[in-house]
Amino acid sequence: MELANKTAFITGGASGLGLATARNFVEAGANVFLYDMNEESLELAAKEFGSKASCFRGDVADEASVKEAIKETISSFGSIHINVNSAGIGGAARTVGRDGPMPLEKFEHIIRVNLIGTFNVLRLCAEAMQVNEPQNEDQERGVIVNVASIAAFDGQTGQAGYAASKGGIVSMTLPIARDLAKRGIRVVTVAPGIFETPLLAGAPDEVKEPLIAITQFPKRLGNPEEFAEEVAHIVNCSYLNGEVIRLDAGIRMPAM
Repeated sequence: MELANKTAFITGGASGLGLATARNFVEAGANVFLYDMNEESLELAAKEFGSKASCFRGDVADEASVKEAIKETISSFGSIHINVNSAGIGGAARTVGRDGPMPLEKFEHIIRVNLIGTFNVLRLCAEAMQVNEPQNEDQERGVIVNVASIAAFDGQTGQAGYAASKGGIVSMTLPIARDLAKRGIRVVTVAPGIFETPLLAGAPDEVKEPLIAITQFPKRLGNPEEFAEEVAHIVNCSYLNGEVIRLDAGIRMPAM
């Protein structure tokens, strides 16, 4: 599917990987609807993109909020062709630490945002996509790109909740792709490694350098623009479906 004249619903679209993806899409001629919790960042991003963008502040796991945002997207741009789910949270805690077991509420919150939130958004976007006119000779109506993490495979100490949430996204990729095949909707997941996002941008060298040291090649953090290029490639390449792509310069995370 070509990006030009398409509309993308992007969660976590006001910063980091989501914002980089939105920029890439707008430059390719797409419209973007940004869904995020940070109202100030949303307004700045929407202002940057002008008439090619609209935005909505909301929680990805809130069904009513996402439904309202999708309604606004269709009202503004006519349809939804692409959904990129980059919203997510961290939250490190050992299963049993000095103060006792990891609070169940913490584990539940990570799962709720990262896994349930991703599924909530994609199912509602898919409902809207299925009525699109076919966009190419393959009868393609939509593309969903989910964002997992290498923690799904190499979860470190203290990442039980985060790894479980991202592992769930990895595991549901193929069955959802199978579910949506008859509707002409593809589903692909990207599992990023260590990227130069706002979370790491201000980190000291003693935090960044050990991470860079365990990458294979190239020896650096990933650029958000590279993530955006990969997502754009997924949208453009209609034969990519039901797959999980590690985008990580060959890094394999140690236990600690």
